[in-house]
Amino acid sequence: MNYLIVPGLNNSGPKHWQTFWAKSLPNATRVEQRCWDNPEKGEWVETLDKAVRALKGDTILVSHSLGVCTTVNWLLKAATCGGVPAHVKGAFLVSPSDVDNIDIIKSFAPMPLEKLPIPACVVASENDPFVTMERSLFFANAWGVKVFNAGALGHINSDSDLREWEQGRGFLAEFEASL
Repeated sequence: MNYLIVPGLNNSGPKHWQTFWAKSLPNATRVEQRCWDNPEKGEWVETLDKAVRALKGDTILVSHSLGVCTTVNWLLKAATCGGVPAHVKGAFLVSPSDVDNIDIIKSFAPMPLEKLPIPACVVASENDPFVTMERSLFFANAWGVKVFNAGALGHINSDSDLREWEQGRGFLAEFEASL
């Protein structure tokens, strides 16, 4: 299995679990956006499209924060433009930022609320400052996906200091086994 890491706003720094996973997961690659601190939805979705199409073999998208919105937008666009490439087997969506309610990322609004065309799951935190648990559940329900409750881990980012985030690896393994 390939893993395509899809970071959010400001990228995922050296203490972020995505950075640890990019080094420790077999066959992991990372999407590199041109501009991490002033995101533009169309550009981010196009960059993700190029990264996905460059991969060969079964792939799970591992997205965080604004990367979740980017991934969801890409999935729904791909579904209407010839279909999601067959090698994309699933999307692991962690801490979906509430783009409808955060000014710096409002250009990504509205959050798409359609059923996703591939298997996916949402991992949500009970005390995420960028999306309430209720909104995460609302998104997951609209997308038709399972939810993993990670407990109180904030935004599940560098500030959470999770390193390899073993709990998340367990969620990923469970999700991957369901594909």
